[in-house]
Amino acid sequence: MNKLKSRKFWICIAAFLASIATSISGITTSNETVTIIGTVCGILAAAIYAFCEAWVDGKAINPDTYDEDE
Repeated sequence: MNKLKSRKFWICIAAFLASIATSISGITTSNETVTIIGTVCGILAAAIYAFCEAWVDGKAINPDTYDEDE
């Protein structure tokens, strides 16, 4: 439920939907360049979101409570 309140999540969804719209417009106008740009941006939106979540999770680890033996 917390993910639905995340600004990163909603920005990722918006970027992904914009990428889909770009791809569709490229397909309807028979412009392969626009279609490829939309597809690449959709993939990048997901990758950037995953990276940001990993970064936040990595920063949330408190080195005082981390045990290397586990």
